[in-house]
Amino acid sequence: MHRKLVKFRLAPDDLSAIRFGISSGHELVHAVRVMSNPQLHPLQWGWLRSTRALVAPEDLTLLRLVVGDDGYAPDFFTVRSEWDLTPQDEIARFAEHDPTLVAADLGKRVLRTTGPQRRILETLALNPLRTRDVIAKAWSAFWDAAMAPYWPQIERLLRADIGVRARRMSQSGTGNMVATLHEAVSWSSGTVQVWFHRHEETLDCAGSGLVLVPSVMANRCAVLTEHAAQPTLFYPAQGVSETWTSQTAERSQALAALLGEGRARILLAVEQPLSTTELAHACGLAVSTVSHHLTILRGSGLIDSRRAGASVLHTRTTLGEALIQPGRSA
Repeated sequence: MHRKLVKFRLAPDDLSAIRFGISSGHELVHAVRVMSNPQLHPLQWGWLRSTRALVAPEDLTLLRLVVGDDGYAPDFFTVRSEWDLTPQDEIARFAEHDPTLVAADLGKRVLRTTGPQRRILETLALNPLRTRDVIAKAWSAFWDAAMAPYWPQIERLLRADIGVRARRMSQSGTGNMVATLHEAVSWSSGTVQVWFHRHEETLDCAGSGLVLVPSVMANRCAVLTEHAAQPTLFYPAQGVSETWTSQTAERSQALAALLGEGRARILLAVEQPLSTTELAHACGLAVSTVSHHLTILRGSGLIDSRRAGASVLHTRTTLGEALIQPGRSA
């Protein structure tokens, strides 16, 4: 089959504005597609076995209709990917999304469907305010049943992937990092190129930069190129195996046996830079206890601590990342 290219042209200002994001909405879209066509997603079978019976059939039916089984999904699920946006914040933001934009996105789905599906989508687009509320309710219910229990592990995989990419960019340059995102992605003279079967487009980022978003649930790349949206490239995160859903408890237990429960809890908690007080709150430990454990973790090369204004922020080192994600290479 003939392949087509989506090109993100990056000006000098765009190169300095390349950044990473996380999108729980993107994960939701592809979780719905996993449930719709599990045969195409063998790495998600463990997650599927644990969650499929927990999702209300009416919620899955609606989301499957709105999302589609492949290709374009409404942009309102992924309109802006950010580093610190929680899944609850993303759902709440959609609940206030402009109804005219909801109707516009549903209209794009109408053009990609036929028969009964098309007629239902046309009806939904006629009353976008009510439809927005119905989708938000189904999104929230699906999330609570199927995604929330696994979000800590999903987020850990996403942030670990971002850590590896960021280090590669600082060590080898932007082009080298981009070229290793996925086999469908390449770099050519300041342009990020993504191969697709049906979509072809050239987008000048015009100083707005490009957001790179890893995904655990998706097995292919996707892009966001609408004029009003931030240019975004979604790509499959590395290190996702068929046993990723069972790794959380096993890894916590293994780390606790190696480091002690308190230090293991701290090492797993620093998905992003946190102060000593924030770590104490996140781990349910006294500040003095956290300080003691941090000293040992820092001395072992697993934690890096740097002053930021009045606070000292702690992050995992490359060695720390490798310890919690065995088999992952930088």
